[in-house]
Amino acid sequence: MKGGDVVVVTGAAGGLGWAIVEALVARGRSRFALVDISVEALEERVRELHQRRISAECFVADLSCEYAVAELVKQLRARYQRLGLLVNNAGITHRSLSTQTSNAVIRRVMAVDYHAPVELAQGLLEELRAAEGCIVNISSMAGWMPVLGRAGYCAAKSALHQYFETFREEVRDLGIKVLMVYPSFVATNIERNALSGDGGRARHKQSTVGRVRSAEWMAEKIVTALEQGRERLFPRDRTLLGAYLYKFFPRLFMKQMVKRFRVELDVARGTGCK
Repeated sequence: MKGGDVVVVTGAAGGLGWAIVEALVARGRSRFALVDISVEALEERVRELHQRRISAECFVADLSCEYAVAELVKQLRARYQRLGLLVNNAGITHRSLSTQTSNAVIRRVMAVDYHAPVELAQGLLEELRAAEGCIVNISSMAGWMPVLGRAGYCAAKSALHQYFETFREEVRDLGIKVLMVYPSFVATNIERNALSGDGGRARHKQSTVGRVRSAEWMAEKIVTALEQGRERLFPRDRTLLGAYLYKFFPRLFMKQMVKRFRVELDVARGTGCK
């Protein structure tokens, strides 16, 4: 990817998305198409980049809506002929047991975390091909192993993993690259804005394993992996050990997972903190 090629980042107004933009600017990237659902926050980010003499345009879109994603693709294709990088960062999660989660919540999580990245990659294929560009997908270790209270999120990230691992090989001869990123726990808005089972805001505290990293730390790791031409980026912490434990000793993993995420069951029974 050349430094002047356009970089598209979804969920760019804050959290990991904005941290990735900052890290790319520090590496000399100078043209950005920022995508987010938050109009004011997005416009502020674009103004900030303009003050630093960085080319940036904002595209407001609700990635949970199929028609909004199609319109976004149409706008990007009309505006740019070459896309050096597509960062599918926007994401949404829930904290609720599967039996207490509405179909609408599951569909929304799947739409943002799986369908939107797929539809953007497919819709912008020719522009990525023209620049021999790269697609970066922010997946999760939750796509490799079950996490209590996150069934919909785990399913979406697992689907994202399977799709783009296959997609990578199918477009390799076109010069398009794919970097799959599998973070563990990162301090971003996705957890602060987690949905409850009825679509409201989850009120109980997030359960974590190991250290919670900053968005800036994660962004540096991602951009370094991108520069190195890597195809996958895994965390080197307890969640990676958990993935191996689940693969070889699934019953032991499940017992440990239930112990660690007991709050999900307690909240469901009305005995936990909300």
